[in-house]
Amino acid sequence: MSAIELSARPATFAVERSLCGWGRTAPSTARVLTPASPAEACEALDGLAERGGALLARGAGRSYGDAAQNGGGTVLDMTRCARIGEPDERSGLVRAQAGATLAEVIAQIGVHGRTLPVVPGTRHVTVAGAIASDIHGKNHHRDGAFARHVESISLWTPAAGVLALSQQDDPELFYATLGGMGLTGVILDAELRTEPLGSWYVSGDTDRTASLAATLQLLAEPERHRYSVAWLDLLARGSRFGRAVLSRANPLDLHHDGVPLRERARALAAAPRVRVPAASSVALVDPRAIRALNAARWAASPRRARERPERLDRFFFPLDALGDWNRLYGSRGLIQYQLVIPDGREADLDRCFELIRARRVPVCLAVLKRFGPHFGGPLSFPIGGWTLAADVPAAAPGVGAALDALDQIVAEAGGRVYLSKDSRLRPEVLASMYGELDRFRATAARVDPDGLMSSDLSRRLELRAEAP
Repeated sequence: MSAIELSARPATFAVERSLCGWGRTAPSTARVLTPASPAEACEALDGLAERGGALLARGAGRSYGDAAQNGGGTVLDMTRCARIGEPDERSGLVRAQAGATLAEVIAQIGVHGRTLPVVPGTRHVTVAGAIASDIHGKNHHRDGAFARHVESISLWTPAAGVLALSQQDDPELFYATLGGMGLTGVILDAELRTEPLGSWYVSGDTDRTASLAATLQLLAEPERHRYSVAWLDLLARGSRFGRAVLSRANPLDLHHDGVPLRERARALAAAPRVRVPAASSVALVDPRAIRALNAARWAASPRRARERPERLDRFFFPLDALGDWNRLYGSRGLIQYQLVIPDGREADLDRCFELIRARRVPVCLAVLKRFGPHFGGPLSFPIGGWTLAADVPAAAPGVGAALDALDQIVAEAGGRVYLSKDSRLRPEVLASMYGELDRFRATAARVDPDGLMSSDLSRRLELRAEAP
């Protein structure tokens, strides 16, 4: 591979690399720089901005689609910018650099008896990725998304250099950056709110349902738990379609299993012991086998269980136990399609499920959750309502047409598709899903008038207005 020197500093080189998202569906080639510090990143960015050309930052590559790719342009791999400070004893605030993963942040602050209020389904996303995607967890109905717990951001912008953003300092750009898909500039670090950590366990309740109607009825009840998620079986046939295992939990205080706090924190940030090998290009996920596994999982779950202690990592991050699990879908990859349907439009949610059933979309993994009120920027995904995330083999026959039809239902209902997981949405549908798109474009243009910040996603969906 050839390296292109972009700075007098020896560490700042661009190397041609093929990049893809976690779904492995649409790789593209870019020049990749890996700065060792925010200062080095800024130096490289200043030089690149003078030369012109498309720029983008990238973290752990956990967005499913093409959001962290920039074919033909330059990508800053920020994973070496990963320093984490100590949490402030009075405020609980902690400052972390862009490339630190949430696992590393939780491990660092956990030793001090603190944790993050919101985490997604994997702990291996970076701080900047969590902000750019405004990630959400199993407690959005109670605590909102990640954006709600960001105190301030240091952002490099093409037109103004490094800016300090908060709700008080340039709130319009601050909120545009929360969920802004990395298109307002390059996040260098952020100050995050933390909360007390009672223990490394939650107190979990489990309920098993026998049908989709029973699942929706249970989820529609007033929620008394802080965390709630339903695993759905969308490959079951007949009346069993949509049967579920609903897992709900509250923090469990003062539960100690004898493992030293520092050791438990280190284990949380450790790499998985088992990984899917890279050698095979054959898909190991087959809907027939998944149907049998789903049936076994459903049957093995208790009908009703209450207040069972469960480790945080097993409750929040079950898929992290298997490293590189996305390889199970083979070289053609997977699509994780996530939608949200607003409250009051449950009939449209039913239409989505009926379409999945009628088209026999091979959904290998599906989870359903409730969202609380919207908070964040114009491109922030969560709005009050029902959110369904479904993993589908990208090579499955007819999947493209089926998802296009789902897009139409979602858009007509006033819902939206999660851009961080998208790899195939059409631009003509985008504006009807994200009604404040023009507001985002105007804010981004203010700090990037030449439209340097760009990605495969932004060009495909025309997220940025054309530069004058």
